[in-house]
Amino acid sequence: MRVVFDHWKYIFKNLWFVVPFAVMPAVFLALSVDFSGIRYLARSFFTAELELEYTDIFRAWSFFRFDSVLGVVYSVLALVCIVIFTSLLLAFVEKHMRIGKRTLSGVFSQFGTHIWSFIGITLLFTVVYELWAAVLSAVLFAVSAINAKTFAAVLFAFFALVFMFALLFLISMFYLWLPCMQITGFRAYSALLYSYRLAVEVRWKLILSLLITYAPCLILIIGLSFAPTWLAGILAFILFVFAYLSFCVRMVSLYFETDKLDREDLLRSYREL
Repeated sequence: MRVVFDHWKYIFKNLWFVVPFAVMPAVFLALSVDFSGIRYLARSFFTAELELEYTDIFRAWSFFRFDSVLGVVYSVLALVCIVIFTSLLLAFVEKHMRIGKRTLSGVFSQFGTHIWSFIGITLLFTVVYELWAAVLSAVLFAVSAINAKTFAAVLFAFFALVFMFALLFLISMFYLWLPCMQITGFRAYSALLYSYRLAVEVRWKLILSLLITYAPCLILIIGLSFAPTWLAGILAFILFVFAYLSFCVRMVSLYFETDKLDREDLLRSYREL
């Protein structure tokens, strides 16, 4: 179960060192959530009415918030922060695990080296996710048109679960791509091939780990959509801090495990170096 829980041990042991990297991404991720769209979709599902337009469904699933111009700006800023701080966080964690030091020296030089790769992969992942959300929304919209609403609600839940599992499966195929590029220095295609070979060995454990982390997050976000806006924003920020750290730190710790690399952070304290 190391694949599932090992990264959480690292996060809480080094919490005050890694949390600063997550603050800005979490702020804009929380601001990017379309709580009104999620609330409308959830209420329609739980009442088995399913009187939905395609845009109602897509708003709830899309990464981008389309209810206002400011919402789109928040979503774009979230992507910018994800690119910048993920590059820095992965470099920081990789250095700590490789030599045991929790310092920023060398982290920013890696940022300059890998920033364009991070931009390209982040944009690719965003496009893939938006296409996934668009197809899922189309399927759910077709289901919502069924006259037998109870049956439609069952199919609605079924297809949502199937698509979410498909998304986790897709993520598992590319999950080690970024840390592989950063640690090995391989070009994008070579890093993709190598990281895929490593990920295949632990694919189902990785999917389980992602499911354990993000299924509760999804449920909490749905619940928060019914809370007062100010409370939903604060709790969503806290939630995204840990969800973001989990996603990033798991990348590096899993790469070290699958590539059979020694972790100096486990062997000795950074104060002893």
